[in-house]
This record gives sequence, C-alpha cells and structure tokens, in this order.
Amino acid sequence: MIRKVEISNVDTSKLPILSNKEKDELFLKIKQGDLEAREKFINGNLRLVLSVLQRFSSRSENMDDLFQVGCVGLIKSIDNFDLSLNVQFSTYAVPMIIGEIRRYLRDNNPIRVSRSIRDLAYKALQAREKLTKELSKEPTIEQIAKEIGVNREEIVFSFEAIQDPLSLQEPVFNDGTESIYIMDQVKDSKNTDEKWADVITIEQAMKKLSEREKMIINKRFFDGRTQMEVANEIGISQAQVSRLEKDAIYRIKKLYK
Repeated sequence: MIRKVEISNVDTSKLPILSNKEKDELFLKIKQGDLEAREKFINGNLRLVLSVLQRFSSRSENMDDLFQVGCVGLIKSIDNFDLSLNVQFSTYAVPMIIGEIRRYLRDNNPIRVSRSIRDLAYKALQAREKLTKELSKEPTIEQIAKEIGVNREEIVFSFEAIQDPLSLQEPVFNDGTESIYIMDQVKDSKNTDEKWADVITIEQAMKKLSEREKMIINKRFFDGRTQMEVANEIGISQAQVSRLEKDAIYRIKKLYK
C-alpha cells in the first residue's frame, strides 16, 4: 500500500470521487473544450493512479516521480478515450497508466538497452495486458509472441533485458536470525579448482570441523554447489546450511589469524 497521505503535493485523503454520471457529463464538456471540466475530471480520477502505484510499491523508485508519470498516463487516457467504446473509463485508463509507468522505468533502467529491444518489450507488455483481459488469466510467452508476430525467444530476451539489476547482497530469505542472500544461491562452476585451500592449508583446519561442516565446505567450495543444492542433498534447510557454513568459515579463519 502507498502509505503517504501526501504525494507530489497532492493530499490523497481529500481526492474527490466521481459517479459514473458525473464522469460522463464532465467528459462531454471536455470534448467541447471546457478546461475546468478537464481539471475536475483529472482530480476525480487520481485514485486510479494511486491504485496502479500499489503494483510498483516494492520497487526502490521514488513514488512521487511514479505518481507524476502515472498522471501523464491518465491525461493521455482522457485525450484518447471515446465514449462510443461503451467501456468504463477506468477499464481503458488503467492499462495506459501502467504502460506509461513501465515505459518510464524501462527508459530509466541503469543498464543501457537498445531502443529496438526496449520497443519490443513495450509491445510485449501491451500485448500481455490485452491478452490478460481477453483470457482472464496471465498469457503464456507463446501467446504473447503470436499476438505480436515474433519468435518466443525474442520475447524472453526483451523481457530479460529490461529487468532491473539485482545486488548479490540482496536478501532472499530471513528466518529471524539468519539471512540468505542472492550470492549464496549462485553456483560457481568456473572457479571450483581455485587453490585457496593451499594458501591456508585447509586440510589441517578441516580436521577441526564436524563431519557435517566438512561435508558442507567440500560441497560448497570444492564441488561448486549452491546452498539450496547442499540443503536438498543432506536433508536440512538452506538457512541451516548458511549458518553451518558461516560458522565453519569463521572457525577456519580464527585458526589462521
């Protein structure tokens, strides 16, 4: 939920709510060039923007910025809406607002992605929104690809290209005492033969560990397994593997200070 009462200098607790009749009357005035009716219509639909922002509340983006971008989408919806479509304004506006916010996030991604790939991803997102409404469920990648006439692989690649980068220090689990990070789940198949064991004569240090700790250290640093893989193999939780691994490493380091 967006907990701020005020966002972009707008007091959200005092936003007006328009009835469908009021919306229709205002919209007719807007089409006749009534600017006052336009402003009233915009203010009466700002709650739509707030409801869309909830979808993006888990992101680290500034909510004030996203609210303003969402308002641009709302205004574009007003400019393009046609009463003869016989649909609720909100039904038409929400995908437009979402699209505007996603376009903003895509264009402000810190990893530079080619324009053609970003455009393809945007088309795919629009197609996904359209198919979701038609099918009443999330469409498959194949359905999206067919809708816009491209290969499945191109859709997958474009979606991956616009994803935000994650830090290896990003926590993915916490049991209240121990956190597991993305780096703990990364499998390293390239550096499994590193000779760091020779540097600190790990063989002597390993003798000080319990059998379970030895097994975890061997699997993690010599076999290149992830913590999840080790947990599945020895029948304990990933949090327990993480805790045992850290304890073992701490004891090894302590021996060679």
